[in-house]
Amino acid sequence: MEAMLKIEKLNVNYGAIHAVRDVSLSINKGEIVTLIGANGAGKSSVIRAIMGLVKGKAEEMTYTSPRDGRAVSIQGRPAEDHVKLGISLSPEGRRILPQLTVEENLALGAYIRDDKQGIAEDMEYVYSLFPRLKERHRQKGSTLSGGEQQMLAVGRALMSRPDLLMLDEPSLGLAPILVDEVFGIIREINAQGRTILLVEQNAFAALKAAHRAYVLEVGAISLSGTGQELLNDPKVRAAYLGG
Repeated sequence: MEAMLKIEKLNVNYGAIHAVRDVSLSINKGEIVTLIGANGAGKSSVIRAIMGLVKGKAEEMTYTSPRDGRAVSIQGRPAEDHVKLGISLSPEGRRILPQLTVEENLALGAYIRDDKQGIAEDMEYVYSLFPRLKERHRQKGSTLSGGEQQMLAVGRALMSRPDLLMLDEPSLGLAPILVDEVFGIIREINAQGRTILLVEQNAFAALKAAHRAYVLEVGAISLSGTGQELLNDPKVRAAYLGG
C-alpha cells in the first residue's frame, strides 16, 4: 500500500537546538496514527513541520492525495498549499479567535472554499458532531469552556473538508470525561473516512484509539508498532502509562 503521507529523515532546528532528529514515519489512508512522547519531545515540531508552519528539512516529505492519486512533495510549501491539497491542522492551544462567534470561527476554516452550499452542509456536519457548538453558535469564542473551545478548533479544521486531519494535543487541559468524548469523536471522524495524525501527551487514550503509533524521545523515534503493541510494551507502560 502506498502511504498517504511519507516522511523520511525529518530534522527541525531552532537555532542551536536540534528539536527533531531524523524522524521517519508514514500514514496510510484510513488510519489513525499517533505520535506520543513526553512534553518537549518534539511532537508538535514534527506536526508543524509537516504543515509548513516551521521550517524542517527532510530527505522526503510526500503527500499522495486520495482525490486524484497524485503524489506531491510538500516540503517547503506554505501551509495554505497544504490546506488546498487536503491537509488540515487543529493546533495545540486551540487558537480560536475569541472575539468571533462560534459560527464565524467555523466559517474561517472554510476560507479556501467558495461552494456556499457545501460549506453550509459541512457546518451542519460539525454541529452534528458537536451539538454544544450548535447551541452556542452565536456566542463569542471567549465565552466557551475549554472543552467547547477544543471542539471548535477541531470543527474549524474539518471545515476545509480535509482528507488528512492532524490534531495537536486535542485532550490538553480537559477533564477526563471530556477526554473520552473528544476521543470518541476522533474515532467517529475516522470511521467516516478521514485519515488522522494525532499528536498527544495522553498516551493511554491515544494508543487505544490508534491503528499505529510512534514514540518520540528527545526528538527521535525510539519505538513504533500498532497501538495495542505499544500499550502492552513494558517500556511504554513504565514511561507513559504509570507502569
